[in-house]
Amino acid sequence: MTVPISTPPVFVFGSNLAGRHGKGAALWARQHRGAIYGRGVGLQGNSYALPTKDRHLRVLPLEVIRSYVADFLGYARRRPDLRFEVTPIACGLAGYRPNQIAPMFADSPENVFLPTTFRAVLAAPAKAVRHG
Repeated sequence: MTVPISTPPVFVFGSNLAGRHGKGAALWARQHRGAIYGRGVGLQGNSYALPTKDRHLRVLPLEVIRSYVADFLGYARRRPDLRFEVTPIACGLAGYRPNQIAPMFADSPENVFLPTTFRAVLAAPAKAVRHG
């Protein structure tokens, strides 16, 4: 199913597990896209909270973020009627670099639109590994 271009995409933002959407993209999602204060994971209004910090606002390990990204991609696959616009999650307040996060989105379905920084990482040729 193709989603009409006039339909606003679901805004995918980095959140914390406490759902304190108080800064950055999370605050914007709360103010403009229906993110619910106190809810740190999943679809909320026309936004999707993808955790990058825990309930105490400590940065989550990459393995944990990877699990939340996998959950999100599974949701996006089950909802081909929606378009998802991903922000550079975990690369702002959480402090990770795009080359650490972008590969988690390598198998995104066609209804998931990645930020330019992530697309650049995924499009870059793999660096040769030197042995010896």
